Amino acid sequence: MVGGVVAATVSAAAYYHAQGRAEAPAYVTQPVVRGDVVDTVEASGTLGAVTTVQVGTQVSGTIASLHADFNSRVRKGHVIARLDPSLLEAQVEQAEATVVRLQAEVERSRVALDDARVTLRRGRELLAAGLVPAADVDAAESAVRQGEASLKAAEAQVTQAQAALHQNRVALGHTVITAPVDGVVISRNVDVGQTVAASMSAPTLFVIANDLSEMQVDASVDEADIGRVVPGQQVSFTVDAYPQEMFRGVVEEVRLNPVVQQNVVSYVTVIDVANPDLKLKPGMTANVTIEVAKATDVLKVPNAALRFQPPGQPGAVDTTSARAWTLESGQLQAVPVQLGITDGTTTAVVGGGLKERMPIVTALAAQNTGPAAAATSPLIPQPPRGNRGRSAGSGVRP
Repeated sequence: MVGGVVAATVSAAAYYHAQGRAEAPAYVTQPVVRGDVVDTVEASGTLGAVTTVQVGTQVSGTIASLHADFNSRVRKGHVIARLDPSLLEAQVEQAEATVVRLQAEVERSRVALDDARVTLRRGRELLAAGLVPAADVDAAESAVRQGEASLKAAEAQVTQAQAALHQNRVALGHTVITAPVDGVVISRNVDVGQTVAASMSAPTLFVIANDLSEMQVDASVDEADIGRVVPGQQVSFTVDAYPQEMFRGVVEEVRLNPVVQQNVVSYVTVIDVANPDLKLKPGMTANVTIEVAKATDVLKVPNAALRFQPPGQPGAVDTTSARAWTLESGQLQAVPVQLGITDGTTTAVVGGGLKERMPIVTALAAQNTGPAAAATSPLIPQPPRGNRGRSAGSGVRP
């Protein structure tokens, strides 16, 4: 039967007819079947949203109201919290008053400059008529230059005060916290009445997941396997919440930054996952199987058949070629095979003399417990010498 079902024990190779001779060895066989062999890499990881935004505040204050909670769906620009604005409103009013006062200073400086210019013009007329000394005209010119400098300084102070006013108004606007993206609130870290301080860094008020219908798994792949993992490979995984359900994904990225924990090096592999039913939730642990290679509709043999060696036969040295042993008319026959990928249990055959349904030997039968079998078949455990009252077992042992 295709699928690798273990066949029954094949009859012995031959019988010795002379009286007192022992029975010849019996073997466990399994037919060569055709099917798929998938080479995989196992890993574990954590589910998370593709885009997660931490919403903070740029100003300090007391939480006046909250308009979003855990699992709340929010739209970009919607108000999700407000800080008490009274202190910042007072600062805005003070800045506005400063601007008005400095604008008055500008007007006073402009009037003084106009007066100095009129005085200078009259002095020049009188100097031309010989009615005033030249020193009076020089003094009037100096007064005009001083007035121009005072006017520029007053105008600069007004500009500075307007900038401060704008800054205070922006800070006042930051007391209204809005959602930066569409998504779902997965964390709320504050309550009404709580004081938040934004002196060194912005405190996090909410964590919003942009779109939970598209998620990703950050899987930790061991350095021994990371060389076989590339973007685009198919992935299957399970989570503890749904142990009987298999989820699918695709390798999106293999990050170059190594993660070292207790001298064990691993690399984060990002796997894109569709989550249309929203069954998967952020933080779930995923048991990941990455398909790194696949051979479709090929002959495959159990790995036990490649490890089996009859008494007195040396094992194969080349890892890409081996021998399998078949039974023909009760006699063992060696068949060379070229090996492909393996899934840990079966190996694909890419060349050699094996054919579909051909019986290949995987082990000596369990009932053959003579000294020769014990010495040449490490696959068949022998009972302890002291337990003579126990049976070594019967039937076929895979």
